[in-house]
Amino acid sequence: MEIDLRGRDFLGLLDYSELEIRYLLDLAKYFKQLKKSKSPHRFLVNKNIVTIFEKDSTRTRCSFDVAAFDLGMGVTYLGPTGSQIGKKETIADTARVLCRMYEGIEYRGFSQELVEELAKYSSVPVWNGLTDKFHPTQMLADFLTMEENFGHLKGLELVFVGDIRNNSGNSLMVMSAKMGVNFTACGPKELWPDEDLLKTCREIAQKNGSTITVTDNLLEATKDKDAIYADVWLSMGDPPEEWEARINLLKSYQITKDILDNAKDSVIFLHALPSFHNQGTTIAQDIQKKFGISEMEVTDEVFESSHSKVFDEAENRMHTIKAVIYATIRD
Repeated sequence: MEIDLRGRDFLGLLDYSELEIRYLLDLAKYFKQLKKSKSPHRFLVNKNIVTIFEKDSTRTRCSFDVAAFDLGMGVTYLGPTGSQIGKKETIADTARVLCRMYEGIEYRGFSQELVEELAKYSSVPVWNGLTDKFHPTQMLADFLTMEENFGHLKGLELVFVGDIRNNSGNSLMVMSAKMGVNFTACGPKELWPDEDLLKTCREIAQKNGSTITVTDNLLEATKDKDAIYADVWLSMGDPPEEWEARINLLKSYQITKDILDNAKDSVIFLHALPSFHNQGTTIAQDIQKKFGISEMEVTDEVFESSHSKVFDEAENRMHTIKAVIYATIRD
């Protein structure tokens, strides 16, 4: 069956079938081969996209930029102060202006409702670069990385550790259910997933022969896993006055070498980045001074180990985003 995603928004993976996700992953592999072999693939010349960033970004912004440039497109970047969106101009009006000028709109910000409103009023595809609820472009990169390491997805054992109700936790649960990966979410009970989303994912997983497990026991959760995934404890926008409470809530869920050794010998470590694994940033230094902790969600030993595939994963953001752009706005 031919997969045709032209004109489709990319707001969350619940909207996409297993076959459509498989198509995007295979398309990303194709684009990665072209990139590695230095083969030109300017398939979308004379098209333009706009990327809206309410939250600053390294990987998402650069991935959209390079993907668009490789495809022969123009890109306009609108940073946190770069437009009137939500200030002097409504979301609906912004969408109706931008879709007259561009073939696609990327949004990265605080609200899933906002990206959905953009899509409602836009006549061109809208792509979710990250919201409070979902991070779908990251998931494509994560699962491409897992497939590159294991040769398949179905039946793999993946555990996400930390704030398991955040955008990465939600999206990993959805993606795992869709692709037949056995998914374990591990974190304090105060941060467990939304019950409705959990129920939906379990129903999808059952159809695809996989399971969704939620637990607060780190040793049980990581036992014999193929992949261990961690994320930042302090997200952009978390007020500093809440940092201490979050660190105290999550500090027993740090990924250490002992935790890695509890998994399979072939285990890989994944992280969406940025990561607080050492004292190399001003925020990490501030955390250490205030709370006496030099590493947070993962130790530097694990982050820099041969099991860590975080930079492969980061590169794959570009290839998978290129696939999403091409698939949804090609002629």
